[in-house]
Amino acid sequence: MFKEIKEDFNYPEMEKRILQFWDRENIFHKSIQIRKDAPDFVFYEGPPTANGRPGIHHVISRTIKDLVCRYKTMRGFKVERKAGWDTHGLPVEIEVEKELGLDSKAKVEEYGIDRFNAQCEKSVFRYKKEWDELTRRIGYWLDLDDAYITCSNDYIESVWWILSQFWQKGLIYQGHRIVPYCPRCGTPLSSHEVAQGYKEVSDPSVYVKVKLEGKENTYFLVWTTTPWTLISNVALAVGEGIDYVKVKHKGEELILAKALLDQVLEGEYQMVEEFKGRELEKLRYQPLFTFVKTEKSRAFYVILGDFVSVEEGTGIVHIAPAFGADDYEAGQKYKLPVVQPVDLKGEFTSEVIPWKGRFVKDADVDIMEDLKRRGLLYKKGDYVHTYPFCWRCDSPLIYYARKSWYIRTTAYKDKLMTNNRKINWYPSEIGSGRFGEWLENNVDWALSRERFWGTPLNIWICNKCDQKRSVPSIKELLDSAIEDEFLASFKRRINLHRPMIDQITLRCPHCDGVMRRTPEVIDCWFDSGSMPYAQWHYPFEHKDDFKKRFPCEFISEAVDQTRGWFYSLLAISTLLFDQPAYKNVIVIELVQDKEGFKMSKSRGNVVDPWEVLEVQGADALRWYMIWVSHPWLPTRIDKRAITEVERKFLSTLRNTYSFFALYANIDRFNPSKHKMRVEERTELDRWIISRANSLIEGVIHFLDHYDLTKAARLIQEFVTEDLSNWYVRRSRRRFWQSEETKDKISAYLTLWESLVIICKLIAPYTPFIAEELYQELCAKVSAEFPQSVHLCDFPQASEKWVDKKLERKMNTLRRIVILGRAARNRAQIKIRQPLRKMVIALPREESEEDLKPLFDLISEELNVKKISLWDAKLQLTQLLADPNFSRIGPKYGKR
Repeated sequence: MFKEIKEDFNYPEMEKRILQFWDRENIFHKSIQIRKDAPDFVFYEGPPTANGRPGIHHVISRTIKDLVCRYKTMRGFKVERKAGWDTHGLPVEIEVEKELGLDSKAKVEEYGIDRFNAQCEKSVFRYKKEWDELTRRIGYWLDLDDAYITCSNDYIESVWWILSQFWQKGLIYQGHRIVPYCPRCGTPLSSHEVAQGYKEVSDPSVYVKVKLEGKENTYFLVWTTTPWTLISNVALAVGEGIDYVKVKHKGEELILAKALLDQVLEGEYQMVEEFKGRELEKLRYQPLFTFVKTEKSRAFYVILGDFVSVEEGTGIVHIAPAFGADDYEAGQKYKLPVVQPVDLKGEFTSEVIPWKGRFVKDADVDIMEDLKRRGLLYKKGDYVHTYPFCWRCDSPLIYYARKSWYIRTTAYKDKLMTNNRKINWYPSEIGSGRFGEWLENNVDWALSRERFWGTPLNIWICNKCDQKRSVPSIKELLDSAIEDEFLASFKRRINLHRPMIDQITLRCPHCDGVMRRTPEVIDCWFDSGSMPYAQWHYPFEHKDDFKKRFPCEFISEAVDQTRGWFYSLLAISTLLFDQPAYKNVIVIELVQDKEGFKMSKSRGNVVDPWEVLEVQGADALRWYMIWVSHPWLPTRIDKRAITEVERKFLSTLRNTYSFFALYANIDRFNPSKHKMRVEERTELDRWIISRANSLIEGVIHFLDHYDLTKAARLIQEFVTEDLSNWYVRRSRRRFWQSEETKDKISAYLTLWESLVIICKLIAPYTPFIAEELYQELCAKVSAEFPQSVHLCDFPQASEKWVDKKLERKMNTLRRIVILGRAARNRAQIKIRQPLRKMVIALPREESEEDLKPLFDLISEELNVKKISLWDAKLQLTQLLADPNFSRIGPKYGKR
């Protein structure tokens, strides 16, 4: 007996029951085990950080990954799915700082690095239970028991090995340059981290008069949006070939770019002199501020810079080498002093007496007032532009001259771009556009972080000869370490984190000096990008496992990972093995609320995934997220829309099954006891069989090309229109027959086969309802069937049963019915009122001979007694001229 599903069917309760079945029968692991000798389909799980609760946006990424992995499994591949956890970095540290009430690096050091890192280690798995439960509840099959963890000694050792490989190739160096620096976190950031934190802000737009030395009443007019950097000004830059002018204006003589005169000056002016930028080089000026004592002969003159433009500002750029990349490079060229009266907290030092201890951006207003009081402020306004903020603590970054460790990724720019072209991006424009352009503008990877909870940079430096050494393994570390009391305890309980690792010293092989580790940790994005190797503890273990599983076939994460995980994976694999780490990637756009706004706690529009899961269920949410829009387009989450999708698709499928179950139970029909060849069945049966096989072809085509949404829409159209709205509706009377006729058995078998095909097609999308229906249709019917739909092979289309001519013919018939209904509606004649005659004009590709056998179906659908085809001699239309008298009157009226 087939279980009949009631109208008040509870999807969440059904899903929980299926979860228990999967757990009890170990279905996930069986799905891998039965394919132990099959070819591998390698998938990499991007590691989330579990120090926060998962949100609705995590459901879509996990659904996509689960869908592809389930599909590939059913297509005959062995698909192992190893979970992973990203456990290092600023996200964790900031969370712990808030809990402990620590608001600076100094406070952390005062609290104790060992105690702080111990709290970080506890914090990273605080919400692991919630993550595991959501993963399980939405049906995402993932090996959570054997996850890779980025803070483990094994993982760190593999990362050290990678870094030592880069060191040996000369790709890691220490440089003093301008870095994007977070004063709140007290550490530089890499370019890909900076790219994730831009916001639109309004900054001061300030035009400042800088007095030309030796000339009364003559000023360079300079523009800046960072008044606080004027404290550190040491030069002015002009463009060598740009036209500049000196003008009389309001009793003063001002020098600026000719092209910007009318844009900048307020009021009338009189041209005095015109010259090229090169003629201004070496002219001296009076400094705006003298808080920091600077040798005057080395500063305060005009230099040339190819970065100067006349697109905005005045064509004269103020130079502060401590706070800008172009400024720093120009300063190196002209040997300018680096004036840096700003500490690591982003506050002015004691030298800047009026504003000492003030955060630099907070001092902008007072600095402008000071310039105004001294008559040096020409004008001020607001400048709206994008500005980088820390991607984790949300503090504004400052560009700051620091010593940092870098990876020379620019040396591999061409290889990075070549390897990127080997990757299939979905959509392709992300790979060629957003990601490709990012690689085109590649800068060296700022590797080091002046923080605490992270993989320690494995470089030791001699205190005497400055010799440097990158240690690749724990064994080499212990073999080279200076024996002392601490080392003995370290060997008993190895912990590669700070501060323990900081106490390990090495004997310098070049002199009698002592080598100590450089204090920095590394960018946590390097951790996550190392997962293809470190998840296997490569090369120390599992060498064969790694080689079989590199590169991977598929990854998928949100679009912001183009500057994050996608980049770090590609950069590390290119520098290490000169090949991409992944072959196919689905990029996921933002999840929005129903109005199209980004979800945020401050806006109050965040949707709790559990609210949806406990009401509509996981299948409805999964189907909605894939069906409603392509993953690379924004997905709007609307609970009512999810309910509507559940009603249109899942309920239609459920009702179709219920119709079958109701009559199959009455007739005690068992599909395993009946056989009937397709060619023996009715034309309507052969049509739905053909459509089902065409559907299989289409779904496989789209899923093989990672177009999950088009495949879903094909399935939904088949279920709602072909199967339910046409085949079942047109076949109802066949099931009502009292006798077990050949026609009735044909209808039963055809509907059962169609439902089984649908169960298998939707299994990757909606694994719960697929399992529920499969259990009733197959598993309980006969022991010959696999135990679970997820242990089945994906359906294969049979070309033998695809009849395109029949499909086209039935499609024409259905179009006729739709047009007939529309004609009745226009005439306001209801279906229950019979009509004497209907005239049809057939498309050219259809013949009367093919369609006439189906006229009875049309008659029944439209309640007409007679159907005739349009005779070309019979005129159905009449052309009438409708003159426009207002147009033809003036022209032809006299005639």
